[in-house]
Amino acid sequence: MSIEIPPGLTELLQGYTVEVLRHRPPDLLDFAVEYFCRLRDAREREPRGEARAKGVNFDGEPMQTESNGEEGRAGGDEDDDEDEDFEPPVINRFNRRVSVCAEAFNPDEEDEDTEPRVVHPKTDEQRCRLQEACKDILLFKNLDQEQLSQVLDAMFERKVQPQEHVIDQGDDGDNFYVIERGLYDIFVARDGQTRCVGRYDNHGSFGELALMYNTPRAATIIATTEGALWGLDRVTFRRIILKNNAKKRKTYELFIESVPLLKSLEVSERMKIVDVIGEKTYRDGERIISQGDKADSFYIVESGEVKILIKSKTVTGKDANQEVEIARCQKGQYFGELALVTNKPRAASAYAVGEVKCLVMDIQAFERLLGPCMDIMKRNITHYEEQLVALFGSSMDLTNPGN
Repeated sequence: MSIEIPPGLTELLQGYTVEVLRHRPPDLLDFAVEYFCRLRDAREREPRGEARAKGVNFDGEPMQTESNGEEGRAGGDEDDDEDEDFEPPVINRFNRRVSVCAEAFNPDEEDEDTEPRVVHPKTDEQRCRLQEACKDILLFKNLDQEQLSQVLDAMFERKVQPQEHVIDQGDDGDNFYVIERGLYDIFVARDGQTRCVGRYDNHGSFGELALMYNTPRAATIIATTEGALWGLDRVTFRRIILKNNAKKRKTYELFIESVPLLKSLEVSERMKIVDVIGEKTYRDGERIISQGDKADSFYIVESGEVKILIKSKTVTGKDANQEVEIARCQKGQYFGELALVTNKPRAASAYAVGEVKCLVMDIQAFERLLGPCMDIMKRNITHYEEQLVALFGSSMDLTNPGN
């Protein structure tokens, strides 16, 4: 069934929404009645058809709602400054974005040439720092060279100070941020309480979900030290990253649906996982993760086979440097979750058997998107211990690989 939006409806609702945000009335229904009555009266004073795309502000003067979603005054007495306090802010790369209507985005219909490309000039030194900061950002991994070059051209540097709010929960998304340096705490307000749920430590990225799904910011990010970020504006992000992600969804959709761990997720939740994963290829014998290392990623085997090895005097009774194979992961299976669940160093190493392709998710996306699967993964920790008992006649503390 096809639903056609009547001409003028979007502009009509935008105008009303703008006035609600400006005046914050206690009763939305009464305010709507008054607003639309004023709009009708204004239309009757205009030549037929001229007021169709206009709103009305509460000085009684018509207001043109522009097609980009930001509003401005179109009429009114220049000497009348009664409503100046309600003028919307000028949007720039550092300001919060004031939303009037969440726009739809269809990557298949988006014309890349409809928006001018954003370019922020950079020195050679800035370009080198930017490339270093972005080299491990999973959202950029699947971009071709031209797309990546456009993204890097569009990014701008932002210096931050201690206690500065980079983004605030509930705001609309304006930029996606890549961290060059600094510590940033993540706060989430829920049920009247605000708590710190994590920290970015001199690397990582944030802010993509609000841009991908037209949802408000899900958390507040506060700098705890002086730092530097690289920002990517909303328009460029959507034009390049989302369009690329739409292709990635088509590529990985069937595979993600076949992964047993993810069966319990809703379709929309699985698609969010597709949006944040990257793909990495490993040669035969190449080490994917190392026992004792700090955990930063979660892996799903896309093709090939991965062997899991562990070294411990407790298990083998032999030289601590001798590794013993304890498990193998094949297509659709996952590994690397143990350290992320327990917040401990890697308890084992993983090696490619033949050529292997893995889908990789960083720790922030893992914590954000795989919460519903956490019970399954915790149960598997018990399963790992049972495997060790079966293999060696004893178990070990998997959360402390140095034992």
